Amino acid sequence: MPPSPPDPDATSRTTVASSTAGPTPGAPVLTVDGLHITVGAGRAEAVRDVSFRVRAGEAVGLVGESGSGKTLTCRSVLGVGAPGVAVSAGRIDLAGTELTALTERQWEQVRGTRLGAVFQDPASYLNPSLTVGRQLAEPLRLRHGLNRAAARERAVELFASVGLHRPEEVYHRYPHELSGGMLQRVLIAVAVAGEPELLVADEATTALDTVVQAEVLELLAKLRTERGLALLLVTHDLAVVAEVCDRILVFYAGEIVEDGPTAEVVAAPAHPYTEALLRVASIGDWQRRDLAVIPGRPPEAGAAPVGCRFADRCAFATPACSDAPVPLTVRPDGRRVRCGRAGELALAGALDTRTPTSADPAGTAGRTHRTLQEVTA
Repeated sequence: MPPSPPDPDATSRTTVASSTAGPTPGAPVLTVDGLHITVGAGRAEAVRDVSFRVRAGEAVGLVGESGSGKTLTCRSVLGVGAPGVAVSAGRIDLAGTELTALTERQWEQVRGTRLGAVFQDPASYLNPSLTVGRQLAEPLRLRHGLNRAAARERAVELFASVGLHRPEEVYHRYPHELSGGMLQRVLIAVAVAGEPELLVADEATTALDTVVQAEVLELLAKLRTERGLALLLVTHDLAVVAEVCDRILVFYAGEIVEDGPTAEVVAAPAHPYTEALLRVASIGDWQRRDLAVIPGRPPEAGAAPVGCRFADRCAFATPACSDAPVPLTVRPDGRRVRCGRAGELALAGALDTRTPTSADPAGTAGRTHRTLQEVTA
């Protein structure tokens, strides 16, 4: 169990804002350690023993199906959990500030300054009766002590920095007068206005068309490079993570099942669930072949089996996989995987890492690896 949190009243304003100068490059900005989250009156466990770090300037992607625990984890980082959702154990540290110990007043000092957030539906986070310029300028006045003219000038600069054309005109527009892509850029401008150490993007591109999605992803990558901020990207789309992130955390049924550098995970997944996601996503060399969908459904919160939570859907599972909880094991190369057969399957070449070519689009010529379907045949 984690140590008891400190008395919230003893955490002063100075402590909460102690890292405004920013972390050392490469140092952990966000540390999540042993996080457990429960939901509902019955306190069903929806997230179990999640631990990871995000370093300064690093982009980390949380990926998984709906209900996998990725969004609950991210919202706990932001301190915006829904009714009935509670952090039951663990700690969340933002560059020296223990977030789980903050009062709501202290949270207000952190959100919008040290923490920025971008969500799926920007219109629901903007006031329809106020111009978008005013909604950006007012926080600038309150948090940075700018007068009206200076706040307006800074807001226009921020709109320009996120790629909004004619930012002076955009300043006077209401949310309903802007497209979905423009609204998302407005929300990104609001999120980075406080010069945060960490930007959390929760399904930020899900509702956008392909072209606008690509533009927003390019913008997030640009802002990360220019500002040196850390990025936590939450999505169900592995292709989005593969394009933007340095590292991937794969969630399944409330647990991390794989964690590693993006290029390595995409080239050689260590967990059967990750391989299945790659097939569905059709990323790079992976094509929509052999497995169009992942059969079955993940277990409900509070109803997870004793052993591997993916066993019922896994073509590689043996009876032993269901006998006991599977630990998240650190491999010699530093990658983490929650699979009792990971080493065995990799040595046997069971996980398919074939590279298709134009002459062999199905990737079947000279194949020695077995696909998920073939293993069960």
